[in-house]
Amino acid sequence: MSSGTSQIWRRRSGTPLIRVCLIIFILVFIWIQMTFLSFAVSSPQHSELNDSNATILSMVPAVFHKFILSRAKNLSTITFANGSFSKFISTDVLNISEIKRNIAQYNLQQIVYNENIFEPLQNDSIVILVQIHDRITYLRHLIVSLAQASGISQTLLIFSHDYYEEEMNYLIRSIDFCKVIQIFYPYSIQTHPYEFPGNDPGDCPRNIKKDLALRKKCNNALYPDVYGHYREAKFTQTKHHWWWKANRVFSDLKITRNHTGLVVLLEEDHYVAEDFIHLLRLMERTYKESCKHCNIFSLGNYLKTYNYYADSKKVEISPWISNKHNMGMTLNRSTWMQIVNCAYHFCKYDDYNWDWSLQHVSQNCLKNKLHVMVARAPRVFHIGECGVHHKKKDCQAMAML
Repeated sequence: MSSGTSQIWRRRSGTPLIRVCLIIFILVFIWIQMTFLSFAVSSPQHSELNDSNATILSMVPAVFHKFILSRAKNLSTITFANGSFSKFISTDVLNISEIKRNIAQYNLQQIVYNENIFEPLQNDSIVILVQIHDRITYLRHLIVSLAQASGISQTLLIFSHDYYEEEMNYLIRSIDFCKVIQIFYPYSIQTHPYEFPGNDPGDCPRNIKKDLALRKKCNNALYPDVYGHYREAKFTQTKHHWWWKANRVFSDLKITRNHTGLVVLLEEDHYVAEDFIHLLRLMERTYKESCKHCNIFSLGNYLKTYNYYADSKKVEISPWISNKHNMGMTLNRSTWMQIVNCAYHFCKYDDYNWDWSLQHVSQNCLKNKLHVMVARAPRVFHIGECGVHHKKKDCQAMAML
């Protein structure tokens, strides 16, 4: 009896162990299947991405790879080329008050990075003013193109932000090929998410009819645009930012408020040719001799095809047209003072596009309308496939490069 009981006990005691082993085997089998399935589904995509990254890096001199590659997320201290340093704090843990405080500090201090490395800004130096939002991938490629431009060391590079992010700040402060300064638009959607100029909860919905908006008594019910739509903060911010940054550079920044040279207006999804500064100098010399009524230069165009070899040394002169001559637009203080005197026309014009508003200023306010000297073969290219006005499946900058 005792022997039978012992055998039964051994069988019963072994049963849980067998069950546990069986469960482990099943779980391992499922895990292996899912791993292989995941690999089969994702590996072509990862392979394509790796190939794309490798292709990009192969196009860029090794010394500039630092502008393309993302930094390690656990970096806690940032050291700049001028010897200063800053503690890194992830934007994810910053609240709106902290972001506002940091922005105010940047705008107050007006630190010019690399100022002790490169020569002081001269009156005839070129200032490059870049308006940026949050598309860091495009910005990386713009910086690489700027780094390779002939004569870049003699310029001042200004980045005007409407979005605060430490990864982007770190990228910009790693620039070592010219003088650099950052300015921050203080009235952004990021810092005012629930109030004007952001989205107030009481704002009228975009497509609401005016009579219904009046009954609801939502904000700005009396003022739909010419198309019957109500204000959308994400679109109007670009125009507000454009006007603020220009005023900031020409009137407020200590380093530029008396500057009389050329200011090149770029955006984060632009890409410049190596000789864009050289061409700009030639255009500056030519307009003084041959086109004294020209008050705008344009380094880019939207032509799909052109003969670069035949047109590389040619320019055209015409009245400035907003949707043709807004890329790589360049002006000086004299032109800006004429524009700023028409502030009412710019700000009150019922359109959220800065370039269409500027077109309105030229046609309805300026004594001397805007005339442009534009490069036949562009030196500024638009590589942005996804942004405020463009939404495509493939948003990689590589597709355009």
